[in-house]
Amino acid sequence: MKEEKIIKELNKEINKDKKEYIGAIVLGLNDALIEITGTLAGLTLALQNSKIIAVVGLITGISASLSMSASEYLSIKSEKTKNKPIKSAFYTGFVYLLTVLLLISPYLLLDNVFNSLISTLIIALIIIFIFTYYISVKRNYPFKKRFFDMLWIGLGVVTISFIIGYIIRLIFGISV
Repeated sequence: MKEEKIIKELNKEINKDKKEYIGAIVLGLNDALIEITGTLAGLTLALQNSKIIAVVGLITGISASLSMSASEYLSIKSEKTKNKPIKSAFYTGFVYLLTVLLLISPYLLLDNVFNSLISTLIIALIIIFIFTYYISVKRNYPFKKRFFDMLWIGLGVVTISFIIGYIIRLIFGISV
């Protein structure tokens, strides 16, 4: 009986956290989706080696998640909000890192870099869909508009990064 009460209280705290720290979660998720998917697209054309792309993507993702956590900590600390800076930083960094791991996984599992990129884009699309649906239901926002906003921004960054990767490959004469 006592264990059930503890579990109920823990669930209440988690649900309360989800509402209070949704901004930190959105920041980590959205930034990771755009930054890492764009990076992987650029690296795909520049390097054309799945394992190297995965390693560079992972190092970039870990560094970026730490940077985002630090920025969120400093941002919350400088504002007068009820959110705790450490908790907010944790949510931002954790969601960012989890998203990175999902996005680089095709490069660890597949040898063909273009199949890896397509798989990464599909994973990003699924994440955008699920997250947009969740936010739309929780906050009573229009799903379609939010989904397509995130989708077009993400695809725009990926396309630009893909082109940059190709140009950099030509400029530096990289052939892998």
